[in-house]
Amino acid sequence: MKFYEDIEVGTKNAFGRYEVTREEVMDFASKYDPQPFHLDDEAAAQTHFGRLSASGWHTCSMTMAMMVENMKDEKSAGLGSPGVDQIRWKKPVYPGDTLRCETEIIEKRRSASRPEMGIFKSRIRTYNQDEVVVLEMVSNGLIRTRDPEGSD
Repeated sequence: MKFYEDIEVGTKNAFGRYEVTREEVMDFASKYDPQPFHLDDEAAAQTHFGRLSASGWHTCSMTMAMMVENMKDEKSAGLGSPGVDQIRWKKPVYPGDTLRCETEIIEKRRSASRPEMGIFKSRIRTYNQDEVVVLEMVSNGLIRTRDPEGSD
């Protein structure tokens, strides 16, 4: 089991494979982001996207799916997340793309008010099959400490 004390700033991890389908792009958009360039080829062709593209929120969801799948292999004392500090959709994601993720621990600290938990920040990048970054975010994670009385 991985605890706060086991997290090291600078640690990197690469994982995931997600094949983006036209059907999924349109299904997600129709439910959650029904803008024409996510739903209609002709409308999309008239935008800077040039063709049908996935919603940025869908890109976040696909990234999260890869992260959760990766967590299954690594048992952790994780306690969820209080949120993200930054999300940037760097490039469009298109049907036919294959995505993957890389994470890097960029910061960690013990909680001042909850000594049984620590907080860490991760930079998460999602790449397409051409190794182009399509999403970058900074996320905060909560994790149990092995020793609530210990120090960093």
